[in-house]
Amino acid sequence: MSGPILAPGSRAGAELMEKAVKGRSLWDDARRRLLRNGAAVTGMVVLALLVLIALIGPYLVPFSYDQINKDDVWAAPLTAGHLLGADSLGRDLLARLLMGLRVSLAIGLVATLVSLVIGIVWGAVAGYVGGALDEVMMRVVDVLYSLPFIFFVILLMVTFGSNIILIFVAIGAVEWLTMSRIVRGQTLGLKHKEFVEAARAAGLGQGAIIARHIVPNLLGPVVVYVTLTIPAVILAESFLSFLGLGVQPPMASLGTLIAGGAQDMELAPWLLIFPSLTMVVTLMSFNFIGDGLRDAIDPKDR
Repeated sequence: MSGPILAPGSRAGAELMEKAVKGRSLWDDARRRLLRNGAAVTGMVVLALLVLIALIGPYLVPFSYDQINKDDVWAAPLTAGHLLGADSLGRDLLARLLMGLRVSLAIGLVATLVSLVIGIVWGAVAGYVGGALDEVMMRVVDVLYSLPFIFFVILLMVTFGSNIILIFVAIGAVEWLTMSRIVRGQTLGLKHKEFVEAARAAGLGQGAIIARHIVPNLLGPVVVYVTLTIPAVILAESFLSFLGLGVQPPMASLGTLIAGGAQDMELAPWLLIFPSLTMVVTLMSFNFIGDGLRDAIDPKDR
């Protein structure tokens, strides 16, 4: 059965014609595609719950993450008032897990923002200016790429000391390399577009063109890369904490909890199981969101 026929001069017909002419914007289309991706939506819901739990959870637990209880050493889950058990010092695992999740998410977010700022500025300037400056800037990136990632981070932390702020900076100062290459490649394709040529003809300087026209048009690939960088940063921090170079006691992160759980695995397996499951769920959520964003924004999938 065919739909109702609208008169050409009717208001409803005019509205339909207007919508047909306007069409859907790139971001509207990407949002619809993202919301149709079940894995990505599940990842967003789970991640939102994890963030909420990390923010308010420590205030709801009757124990502090650094509270030592000698009578509760290696208490099993659901005993002595410890929902997930206690560690070798009698500290409540749930309280430490919630604090560890908060710290790991904060490290992932802040370190990614550091890499984002450095990478976007470096890559956009190199790609837009080009010439000798581009060559020098990208050779610097190549040299830094040749250094082993973990060696560079450990060198920074050994030189300047180990504290949580330095972990943010150290990991972010390494992760910007890939971001700069992505941004440079996108900038090379944008700088000869008509809207950039029009801005140049209007007399805008290079800095204004980069800030107003180049960077806003890089948001698509940048957003996708950010969602994939955060789990990589969390894994990097976990590896450093596993080596004893990350977050220092009594502060906890998912990495320190997994490291401690691995040492006491035979006596108290729950100390390894719960932090590991939390890490897996967190990383999978970010990866599902990143894959969904990539599929939604990539024009080849349209």
